[in-house]
Amino acid sequence: MSASKPTASDSQRAGLFGLSRNVVALGLVSMLTDVSSEMIYPLLPLFLTNVLGAGQTFVGLVEGIAESAASLTKLLSGWLSDRLGRRKGLVVVGYALSTVARPLVALTLAPWHVLIVRFTDRLGKGLRTSPRDALIAASTDVAIRGRAYGFHRSMDHLGAVGGPALAFALLLILGDQLRTLFLLAAIPGILSIFILILHVRESPVGGAVISKVTPGVWRPNRQLTRFLLVVTLFTLGNSSDAFLLLRAQEVGVAAAHLPLLWMFFSLVKAMTGLPGGILSDLRGRRGAIIAGWLVYALAYLGFGVAGQPWHIWVLLGFYGLYFGLTEGGERALIADLVPQDRQASAFGLFHFCVGIAALPSSLLMGYLYQTLGAGPAFTVGAALAGLSAILLLLLLHPGSPQT
Repeated sequence: MSASKPTASDSQRAGLFGLSRNVVALGLVSMLTDVSSEMIYPLLPLFLTNVLGAGQTFVGLVEGIAESAASLTKLLSGWLSDRLGRRKGLVVVGYALSTVARPLVALTLAPWHVLIVRFTDRLGKGLRTSPRDALIAASTDVAIRGRAYGFHRSMDHLGAVGGPALAFALLLILGDQLRTLFLLAAIPGILSIFILILHVRESPVGGAVISKVTPGVWRPNRQLTRFLLVVTLFTLGNSSDAFLLLRAQEVGVAAAHLPLLWMFFSLVKAMTGLPGGILSDLRGRRGAIIAGWLVYALAYLGFGVAGQPWHIWVLLGFYGLYFGLTEGGERALIADLVPQDRQASAFGLFHFCVGIAALPSSLLMGYLYQTLGAGPAFTVGAALAGLSAILLLLLLHPGSPQT
């Protein structure tokens, strides 16, 4: 079921994969932002512990507070964007806030300084995410929404490949000058802001005046509610990918090869995002998402029994297909299920549900891993993914060829 259509002005083609100029520009913005972020993020635990003298508990505290703030802000920014009837302003503020805050890690002198910087960075991410996803929907024909979101996710993952590669190359020149590297990470972020301001156009929310609502009044429709509940269940079995790195080390992957392994993983996600989104346009969102969740279940079963380093490389490549099959389709499905003037709120709910389930998911995985071992821990994740796939098949009823 599709409840909204993009405006005529937003439907102009850029030529690249048949997508609008807005979608292409937002993809470039996301890629450059991720390059900037990933130049810093993999080195942040090392900087906190070795340079600033923080403990491992504080490292976890930084990420927990930062991601919790992002999840809550995504919910609020989605509602605010629908309330205002505008998207671009919040997107610009969110990206700008992160771009300004992120390189300030170079100036920190104490661990709590990093906490403030990381909190501000994630606050910016929370501000921009829901309005940006709604802007992509408004800038895209209904029939190719999966393609648009798949392209955007591919560009994001491409940045996750480029960021660590660029950081590695710079560190060969700079030596151990991490602070200088963090300052240089501002450059791709600044470029992304220029592209955002100059090449992304506002797409006013259709339907004129937004109704007088409060965050607690709007209720998602039945189909969206069912989808969010099933996604939350799936996320409870979708723990942090850090456990995959832990498993890789246990199986025998050399520590020096872990960055290469992770770049390979990001590259697979970048290569499969666009095809996976197109598949959801052609074969339906629900089918693509279910296929992705089944890939996840099989991959997790494999991680539980892996015994050789090459097993991890093959499994991680296969696991990357899960992202390609689901990320574009999930976002396109949400846009399909709600009216245009509620899309940002719906995206906010989606990101909030995923965010609040992520913490107990990782806690559960960590407890099972520590007490029962890798096999049972990964099997539980696989079981929850399989159950979620069955429930999505039974509870979500397609209302259009895309769904």
